[in-house]
Amino acid sequence: MSSTPRPFRASDDERDRAIDELRERAVEGRLSHDTFVVRVDQALRARNQQELDALVADLPRRPTFRQRATHALTGAVSAVSGFTTALQSAWRKPRLPRLALPDDRRRFVVGRGSACDLVLSDLTVSRVHAELRREDDGGWMLVDLGSLNGTRLNGWRLVAPARVRAGDEVAFGDCGFVVSDEGP
Repeated sequence: MSSTPRPFRASDDERDRAIDELRERAVEGRLSHDTFVVRVDQALRARNQQELDALVADLPRRPTFRQRATHALTGAVSAVSGFTTALQSAWRKPRLPRLALPDDRRRFVVGRGSACDLVLSDLTVSRVHAELRREDDGGWMLVDLGSLNGTRLNGWRLVAPARVRAGDEVAFGDCGFVVSDEGP
C-alpha cells in the first residue's frame, strides 16, 4: 500500500503573494469587490500552494517586464511615426496664393466670365461664381452666387453669406486662396 505524500503547508509569504496578486487584479478591475473578499478569505484558509494557485489560475496572466517594455517602445515609435507623417503632410500641403481685396471697391466678383473682377480659368469655377461685398464697418462678406462646385471658407462649403478675415482660406471650385489684408 503506497501512500501519496501530502503537499507542504503554504507559508505566510506564499499567502501574502497570492493576496497581493488578488489585490492588484481587483485594482485593475479584473475582480469584483465581493469576489476579492471571498478569495482573500480562501487564501487565508488555504492549506497548501495548490489551493493558493487555484485562487489566481482563472485570472489572465500579467504581462512580463519585457512585454510591457516592448509595448511601451512600440507605442513610442508609433507616436513618433504619426508625428512625422503629420509633419510631412503639412510640409507638402500646397501654398495657396494670396487674395488681396481692393480698398477702393465695395463689390468684388469672382468667376470664369470676362466681366468678373477676378477671372479664374479653371473649369470648376462657374462663370459668375461668388461675390465679396464690403460691409459698412469695412469688413468683407463672401457670398456664393449659385455656383455648381461651391464656394468654401476655411474648408466649409458656404450655404449663406459669411464674414471673411485676413488669413482665411477661400476656395472657388478647386481654386484656393488665402485672404490678405494687404492691398493689391
